[in-house]
Amino acid sequence: MPDHSGPTADATGQSGGPPQTRRRGPLIFAWGVVIVVAGLVGYGAWGQAQRRTAALETLRQQENMVPHVRTAAVKVTDAPRMLNLPGNIEAFDSAIIYARATGYIAKRNVDIGSKVHAGDVLAVIAAPDLDQQLAQARAQLVQMQAAIGQAHANMELAQRTNARTVQMVQQGWQSKQQGDTDRFTYVAQDAALKVAEANYKAQKAEVSRLEKLTGFEKVVAPFNGVISQRQIDVGSLVTANVSSGTALFSIVRSDVLRIQVYVPQDTALDIKDGQSAEVRVPEMPNRVFHGTVARNATALQPGTRTLLTEVDVNNSNETLLPGLYCTVQLAVPRRHPVITVPSQAVIFNKDGLSAAVDEDGMVRLRHLDVLADDGAEVEVRAGLNPTDRIILNPPIGVTDGMHVSSTNTPEEARAE
Repeated sequence: MPDHSGPTADATGQSGGPPQTRRRGPLIFAWGVVIVVAGLVGYGAWGQAQRRTAALETLRQQENMVPHVRTAAVKVTDAPRMLNLPGNIEAFDSAIIYARATGYIAKRNVDIGSKVHAGDVLAVIAAPDLDQQLAQARAQLVQMQAAIGQAHANMELAQRTNARTVQMVQQGWQSKQQGDTDRFTYVAQDAALKVAEANYKAQKAEVSRLEKLTGFEKVVAPFNGVISQRQIDVGSLVTANVSSGTALFSIVRSDVLRIQVYVPQDTALDIKDGQSAEVRVPEMPNRVFHGTVARNATALQPGTRTLLTEVDVNNSNETLLPGLYCTVQLAVPRRHPVITVPSQAVIFNKDGLSAAVDEDGMVRLRHLDVLADDGAEVEVRAGLNPTDRIILNPPIGVTDGMHVSSTNTPEEARAE
């Protein structure tokens, strides 16, 4: 039988080659993959090292960098502080006129908006019951006066009778009993005369009271002003009562207005009567009304720690109306000069308000005790010195001791 263990031939009649040749291809491929992976790893490590070096260089540059900042000298001022406060315009005088006589309105002479003068008749109240009471009281007064005359005549008769009886008792023509009777009769008649006179005075006072009440049938204006409210009309029933009387009219005097403002405690001690004030109304943006501080409450309100202050404004041309909202600007004198800095120099963080001061190229952070802030400038009570130069718009992350290079503001550069 033929031997088949020898090398087999392929279709072309050639042998498959030795086993070493068949294993060489995969080995070369594996080494190629290892070389490529090693190259990629090396390239990545080299790139990482380059980025780390660049980051360290950037960090070193940042640490060694000296920021460039603008500085300005702080301002010291003793000019009056301009204080703007909200205010409420009120009439200088205002009153609600109530009925003092019970009746009905027989005549009404005014309406809302009517200008009146002191003493003008605003309305007439018809009060027939009150008129009858006055007539009755006057008649009773006449009766009281007649009673006085009668009591006076009886007293004189008793006096003369007693005088004659005294003489007759002394001469023995009358008994002592009769003398005592005539004497006490005279005393009684004298007392009756005094009672009659007292009743007359009381009735006279009642007549005077009723006359005054009937005088209130004419409702008159208490002062010059304008009728701002009317609560009655002809035919309305009105009652005179201390607690529940009928309100007839409201009148205001607006030729002079009083403006109430509440001054905070930090400036209350510097407000004095006679200081000038400027009043502005939002609806009149181009108008400024000049007034004068006329009076204040002389005591701060415990709840708000503010001082009620009134500013008087001449309103003879009736431009302003009571009840308007306004702003009042007061020029408050300063007791001591204060330091002011631009608001862009103030740093606000968890530690409060502070400012960065340039001291020979080194930053010094100063905590600020702020007195006032109007948005553009900040008044500092403590924390800065008059010779300090502050850094405007300090860089983010500024720290105490940081080195900086500075230039003056354009305004200071032009001044130089």
